[in-house]
Amino acid sequence: MKTQLTFALGLAVAAFGASAPAQAAPEAAMEKAGCLACHTKDKKMVGPAFKEIAAKYKGQDVVPTLMQKVRTGGKGSFGPIPMAPNPPEKINDADLKEAVEYILKS
Repeated sequence: MKTQLTFALGLAVAAFGASAPAQAAPEAAMEKAGCLACHTKDKKMVGPAFKEIAAKYKGQDVVPTLMQKVRTGGKGSFGPIPMAPNPPEKINDADLKEAVEYILKS
């Protein structure tokens, strides 16, 4: 019984520890790609806050659309200031998808 409890506790600790880096990964990828130079989680800087983006697209299946917007850049969605394009050399597709999903959960 004690061995089973210890094993279960070990699994719980491992699961908790494994989930922490998963949340850090999108932020690290966005930092590396330069996204955080213009965006923050909760207040507008040069670009909109993540919370503002999440609110605008709430309930919509827009991950592919937003990934394309990040890739090509542009202006007009949140004002006149353009966003520069972000090619795969800057942030790969897997990291970009994680980042967009993270933003939409903000």
